[in-house]
Amino acid sequence: MADSWVNSAERIGADLHVELAGSGSRRAALTRALRSAVQDGRLAPGTRLPPYRSLAADLGIARNTVSQAYAELVAEGWLTARQGSGTRVAPRAEPVRPARVAVEPPPRAAVGPAHNLMQGQPDAGSFPRGAWLSCARRALNAAPNEAFGPGDPQGRIELRRALADYLARVRGVRTTSDRIVVCSGFAHALRLLFGGQVLRGPLAVESYGLAFHRSLLAAEGVRTVPVGLDEQGARVAEFSQRPELKGVRAALLTPGHQFPTGGPLHPERRAAAVDWARARGRVLLEDDYDGEFRYDREPVGAVQGLDPERVVYLGSVSKSLSPAVRLGWMVLPEQLVEPVLAAKGMREAWASVLDQLTLADLIESGAYDRHVRRMRQRYRSRRDQLLAALDEHAPHITAAGIAAGLHAVLRLPVGTEGAALKAAARQGIALDGLAGYRHPDAVMPAQDGLVVGYATPPDHGYQAALDALCRALPPMR
Repeated sequence: MADSWVNSAERIGADLHVELAGSGSRRAALTRALRSAVQDGRLAPGTRLPPYRSLAADLGIARNTVSQAYAELVAEGWLTARQGSGTRVAPRAEPVRPARVAVEPPPRAAVGPAHNLMQGQPDAGSFPRGAWLSCARRALNAAPNEAFGPGDPQGRIELRRALADYLARVRGVRTTSDRIVVCSGFAHALRLLFGGQVLRGPLAVESYGLAFHRSLLAAEGVRTVPVGLDEQGARVAEFSQRPELKGVRAALLTPGHQFPTGGPLHPERRAAAVDWARARGRVLLEDDYDGEFRYDREPVGAVQGLDPERVVYLGSVSKSLSPAVRLGWMVLPEQLVEPVLAAKGMREAWASVLDQLTLADLIESGAYDRHVRRMRQRYRSRRDQLLAALDEHAPHITAAGIAAGLHAVLRLPVGTEGAALKAAARQGIALDGLAGYRHPDAVMPAQDGLVVGYATPPDHGYQAALDALCRALPPMR
């Protein structure tokens, strides 16, 4: 078996691995190994080799063996030896390069759409890098030593306290830090609640919503039953009226801004949903996916504030900061905290402690509020620009859900959605149609429309994206 040398406390120079393999004497094996390391470029010109004694001790060979191998390589011109400078790899006019290995060229990057109007994506270029860096540095300096040990599956107390104060002030959430569990986002929360058997199906959901969430729930064995929608939001009276909904054990709603059709849940329906949960011993799941972004109406508080023991409030920073910051939270009824933590497990893949501490500092320092206010103004300006373009080029198209959020729904004449999507693709636009969000079992009439995200395009390309969008819209009949 080949002997090898890795490191020595007395060694001078960079770490080096040498294997004494092959037939012949140990000196010959060491000479071959060192010569090969120089030839293939692993030992660059000027690299200082370890002293005789250190290398001999590491390899378990005689010091004279190392001395003779070095001397042979010096004579051949591979090494140099000078008093006070040690033994080094000799400089060469043209350093030996490793043999070229044929490498398959990387695949050519796919050409993306010219205009990205997909919903759900904040402006990546506006991430508050400077504030995040300052908060990260401050949080790192202030963090106690125990923060770098095994984590708490509930999340860092610094973040949970900051969230409890922030959510109470901004969203009207009634909670304390011990009712909050930090997670990696909304999808992670759903997996914990249903995959961990904390809640069981069937689950009532709105007739229009994100297909990914329905697929995630289906993978956990949860059957979803759609609830109708109208201009006042989810028709919560159906919970008690439709036979297929009477057996649901929980309901998932987007009461602050229905996704994706837009509009808040009517106050009477908010109260009715809570009353249903109380009377039937059920739970409401409140997805507050873009609660910070309101433009033309007063902020709508969280439904959770009506009954903290019957509502699970779910939020994240994926819209306010970035989906790259994998942080979300569950504000739970008291009786669900321990079951959720049991589902999460003592060694579950938690969100980064350093990111949690940074976000806590971002909130407590006021930097998060300043960022949200700045983005609210930016997104409102983007929305206004969209409405102005429609008013000029397509006044027959109505935009819905425009009082809040990062997207608008352009209502289209019945039967025109497919053609509009094809026309948009020809214009180089990436966006979705409403049909992709419709629950396959929905009983309400289908709606035609385009879901236009106005947060993503860069400023210099936004007007061009709007012009292309207007060209793709069906003409007035």
